[in-house]
Amino acid sequence: MPIYHKLGEIPQKRHTVFQNKNSAHYYEQLFGTEGFNGMSSLLYHTHRPTQVKEIIKSYSVAPKIAIDKNIKALLLKGFEIKPEKDFLQSRKSLLLNSDCIIGLAAPTESQTSYFYKNADADEMLFIHKGKGVLKTFMGNIPFEYDDYLIIPRGMIYQMHFETSDNRILFCESYSPYYTPKRYKNSQGQLLEHSPFCERDYKLPTELETHDAKGDFVMKIKKEGMMHELVFATHPFDVVGWDGYNYPWGFSIHNFEPITGRVHQPPPVHQTFETATFVVCSFCPRLYDYHPRAIPAPYNHSNIDSDEVLYYVDGDFMSRNNIEQGHITLHPKGIPHGPAPGAMERSIGQKETQELAVMIDTFRPLMVTEEAMGIDDGKYYKSWVE
Repeated sequence: MPIYHKLGEIPQKRHTVFQNKNSAHYYEQLFGTEGFNGMSSLLYHTHRPTQVKEIIKSYSVAPKIAIDKNIKALLLKGFEIKPEKDFLQSRKSLLLNSDCIIGLAAPTESQTSYFYKNADADEMLFIHKGKGVLKTFMGNIPFEYDDYLIIPRGMIYQMHFETSDNRILFCESYSPYYTPKRYKNSQGQLLEHSPFCERDYKLPTELETHDAKGDFVMKIKKEGMMHELVFATHPFDVVGWDGYNYPWGFSIHNFEPITGRVHQPPPVHQTFETATFVVCSFCPRLYDYHPRAIPAPYNHSNIDSDEVLYYVDGDFMSRNNIEQGHITLHPKGIPHGPAPGAMERSIGQKETQELAVMIDTFRPLMVTEEAMGIDDGKYYKSWVE
């Protein structure tokens, strides 16, 4: 995150004595990334955040790989992922490599019986359906349809839903999410040509501070394992914090598309970047305005990356027979482009209402058994006339 934020009560100087009105000490915690060189925040806890009472059990949650070296274009019918009550159990990993895990979730109930922490990866949750509140030890963020939620690794959180029909695209990244460098000046401020600005961020509010002792279950994901621990104090006991490392949200509808006289390349849609992949937002926009423009994307070779497209809403101009919740994978090594007839249909069109999320990975993606269970089996032939 490029901007400073704070909530609650903090001392005037860091690493100094901080007490409540009864002279009891608060306990400082550095919540940082990339050693001591990345984004960080300082948190002040009512109780020591280190009090593990018991490790209940540990078990594997590693995805089962069906294809480890894939050359086949896939169409995954995402809404065929069956809803499940539990937030974590509902998460199905579909595509992955050594840098990220991409998947879908369809939880029907709020996560209230335990707290969750991903110790390995920053998480991006895209809310396709549903509404609720992301609750964390650094404050709460209300979310709704088409919000991105960025949750740094190590963040303790719960998902509270106001709805039972919830659909989420998630991407776990082993390197942090940032706004693209070309959108920012040397000090980190978003520039005038950026398709969004700091006003568009959804920052944490409503810091909930629980001064409670007991048995609090926390599930921690680490190296393909889920560990269930019992902590002696409530994880949401932070009285204040400040810094740059915290959860935040962003509505895809606040992304302002960049257009031109002829078709613009995918990087103009970039929303987030990591060291190993990028995330783009395809939003409703006016089409290219050259009198002989072809609005449909040109055929292009996937030489350097695998391309994943998640279809959210609207008219998916370049594809045939695409529905909400579908995921297409265009793997490295094979050129792809508009479906037969799509280029011709696009000529003369003035605008599109498409809404989609694209993830381009710089390393090839493996395909899981869960993904093969919702594959249409024939998409790779869809360009044959």
